[in-house]
Amino acid sequence: MPRQPLAAETRRFTRRWAAALAEAVSPARKPADIERVLTPLVDDLVRAVRTDPLTSDAARDVGMALVEANFRNARSLNRTITLLGTGLIEELGESLGMDDEQAVVSVAALQGAVAEGFSLALRSRMLRERHTTQAAALAAARASESRRRTSEARFRAVFAEASAGIAIVDRHGMVIEVNAALAEILDRDDDACTGLPIADLIADELPAKARANLAGLLAGKTSRFRTERTRTSADGRSLRLDVTLSAVTDDDGEIDFLIGVVVDLSECRALEAQLWHEVRHDELTGLPNRKLFLERLAATERLAGLCYVDLDGFKSFNDGLGHDTGDRLLIAVTERLRQVANADGVVIARLGGDEFVLLIEEDGTDADRVTHYAERTLDALAAPIRIGDDEYSVTASIGVVHTSAAGTSPSELMRAADISLQRAKALGRARWERYDPDRGAEEATKHELATAIPLALSRDEFVLDYQPMVTLPDPVVSGFEALVRWRHPQLGLLGPDRFIPLAEQTGHIVALGRWVLEQACAQARRWYDEFRDVPVVVSVNVAATQLREASFVADVLGALHAAGLPADRLQLELTESAVAGDTSHALAALSELAAAGVSLAIDDFGTGYSNLAHLGRLPVHTLKIDRSFLSPIRPGGPTDPAHDKIVAATISLAHSLGLDVAAEGVETPAQVEALRVLHCDSAQGFLFGAPASADDATMLIAHRIAALDSA
Repeated sequence: MPRQPLAAETRRFTRRWAAALAEAVSPARKPADIERVLTPLVDDLVRAVRTDPLTSDAARDVGMALVEANFRNARSLNRTITLLGTGLIEELGESLGMDDEQAVVSVAALQGAVAEGFSLALRSRMLRERHTTQAAALAAARASESRRRTSEARFRAVFAEASAGIAIVDRHGMVIEVNAALAEILDRDDDACTGLPIADLIADELPAKARANLAGLLAGKTSRFRTERTRTSADGRSLRLDVTLSAVTDDDGEIDFLIGVVVDLSECRALEAQLWHEVRHDELTGLPNRKLFLERLAATERLAGLCYVDLDGFKSFNDGLGHDTGDRLLIAVTERLRQVANADGVVIARLGGDEFVLLIEEDGTDADRVTHYAERTLDALAAPIRIGDDEYSVTASIGVVHTSAAGTSPSELMRAADISLQRAKALGRARWERYDPDRGAEEATKHELATAIPLALSRDEFVLDYQPMVTLPDPVVSGFEALVRWRHPQLGLLGPDRFIPLAEQTGHIVALGRWVLEQACAQARRWYDEFRDVPVVVSVNVAATQLREASFVADVLGALHAAGLPADRLQLELTESAVAGDTSHALAALSELAAAGVSLAIDDFGTGYSNLAHLGRLPVHTLKIDRSFLSPIRPGGPTDPAHDKIVAATISLAHSLGLDVAAEGVETPAQVEALRVLHCDSAQGFLFGAPASADDATMLIAHRIAALDSA
């Protein structure tokens, strides 16, 4: 379930929105005043995007509210749409619990609904103004019939001063008189407008259905006629006119004359077209954006496939040289892509950030047009890009997908393109990779597992097994390493290698790691209560992502407090890479936990940085040497004296730094004997017991106590 967004997160998004609108409105308004207007609208956006499917009415109301709050120009909407496409996910994505695919669909739908509401509100305001003018004109006309002498001046004032065009038409449909506003709209003199049939005045050509409706009004069959038509002004401009004709009858109910109200919708229609364009095009590059691309993808009937292009290392470039330089680079890349796609049947879109896509239609000539354009794209980016006095080399990874391999469903094509893109990056970048349905099925399974982790946590599908840890030289059980498994409802019992890397990639490892901590501490407390005189430590693995979380220390201490477990009964295992980067941050967090009494161990030593000098500065207690250190040790003793010396030196140096040494992956008595000779402090492995349930681990502790009692 998505967690509730924090007030701080919604405030940050509101401030960003207010700052964007402050630059778009004239006269200027204070950001604080704008924030007061936007605060309830942000709440509406959050509620809209939370619903599945997205609540379009709520999102449309937000667009309408912007118009009612006098944010009515195109720049206001453009900045709002742009911010929704980036800032909403950036500030609130994690709180809303949306995965990548949900984000694509929800943000696109949200942008469209807000733009639709904005356009509807503009039109509604215009119609209200027109109706007000028409009502005044009709009221004046009817009053002139019964109180002609007293109301003539009033009607003439309305007629002359109205901002909308007004025409007086006789019962035969001929124009008797027009006001100055209508003459100005048509760019004609008053005399040039009178004496013409109203049909000729309001349209270049009136369709047969409209002519029939007008004839019905003149015949008294209806009291009102309305149409929206195109009219060419005297200076050649194309006008879009909204025309309403209403009949004014005499005391006998016969038509006396007609009043026509004409509103020039040209600017409104131009604004609507501009809004449509801006909502569907990228502001920086002018390319179609994700929304328009998905619309065209769904509408294309003769689709050959896609090239999903992602620039390699663009974030580092952007962070290092600044966003202005990054934007100029993106513009230059766009121009090269336009040259690549300078042909019929190829559409380029910018999906966001440094991601582009080429939509390629079949043309009946090239059997493999998609791969052809992938090659051309790599060639186009091969030459350095000059920005100012500097040149920059840019490469891209490209996911290639053919409709013959992935079908024509937009969602299936985009998922297949993303899978092949990620594979291109994993294989070294600056290359393209074609979508393989078999490999794609495997990647799809990984994606499904990654996105299912939060739901699996809520359904209690994860369980912990416990592998014994023993002291040396006499192998006595001293604790257990907690190892997580996933009882998947379709795939069965999954080991950590199937989902832990996915959890780390997606960030779900934080929630999963917190759950493991809580469960392991609760089990250790049960052992503490049942075997009070036997010190049993539980060891929990911690990922680098967890260590970087600001709440990590609080999570650990909170799990201990909730279980009522003494801190010395918990050991945390971290990899070398987890503590090798941000030393100051790691040192602060680990020092606080060590001061609280928690034991700390470096896991899998020998597979990463292997920097004992660095580890000596950290408040760790135990060094766990990787199982690969023991692989040369076979029954009968060490077979590689040099390797034996390396292991001995590692253990000796660790001891000199005040660290205990534990060996992993112990499987044979010969390995145990070698570890005794090398003065290793503890060990674990299948020789002492495989990972087992909490009940089996409890029985192992009971057997140890029984053995001690009988000795």
